[in-house]
Amino acid sequence: MSDVFNALAHPVRREILKLLRDGAVNAGDIAAHFDLAKPTLSGHFTVLKTAGLVTTERRGTTILYRLNMSVMEEAVAALLSLTENGEGEKKWKFVRRSS
Repeated sequence: MSDVFNALAHPVRREILKLLRDGAVNAGDIAAHFDLAKPTLSGHFTVLKTAGLVTTERRGTTILYRLNMSVMEEAVAALLSLTENGEGEKKWKFVRRSS
């Protein structure tokens, strides 16, 4: 799980995941959203794949990236479990969110 939270810690990787919310996107279309060198973006893809947050499918020379929802759901569940006591009740009355 630490791989997942490490991957989510970087804003570029979070933005990549947002791009994948509606379905598979090829690497070129993802790259068009960022002003980053190809090796830098490739490094971000590697971190996301290693964490299991994305899956890939090769179609000829094109690589399609997809969001792996089961890993995302596990991460959300892990975060939510931090706010509950043993009986499933929230420990705090409110959660402060940054705007």
